[in-house]
Amino acid sequence: MRAHAPALVAPTTDATHLEPAVAAVESRLLALGEALMARDAAAMERCASELHRALTEAVNGFSLAARSGAAVNPALRQRLVQATGAVAAQRESLSRATAALDRAMDVLMPRSPEVVYRGAPGASAYGNAARHSRGSIHA
Repeated sequence: MRAHAPALVAPTTDATHLEPAVAAVESRLLALGEALMARDAAAMERCASELHRALTEAVNGFSLAARSGAAVNPALRQRLVQATGAVAAQRESLSRATAALDRAMDVLMPRSPEVVYRGAPGASAYGNAARHSRGSIHA
């Protein structure tokens, strides 16, 4: 009985299957960046959805290659790592911008005192009324 040698898969074979997936992630990431800079909400939504789909397909492709024991081109793997890092950076940047917008909105449109004091811990209706009597606040 002859022992079968394991099949070897050349890195270029993997690259041909994974290259389009990584390229799709990179192009969707660029498109999302352009939509963000243009402040085009509809384009942002569309590009974010397309990027999510492209990332899912790329990660699934790399997972399939890993499960099958196929060698993956290190340069291609590095490109995917860089793209996912860029996604994380954009997400963080968008989160910071959203927080800054929320703070600006709070300054421009402050809440009425009723809303602030009503939800204040330990505040009672009687205590708030007493502190605001005669138009001044008492500590």
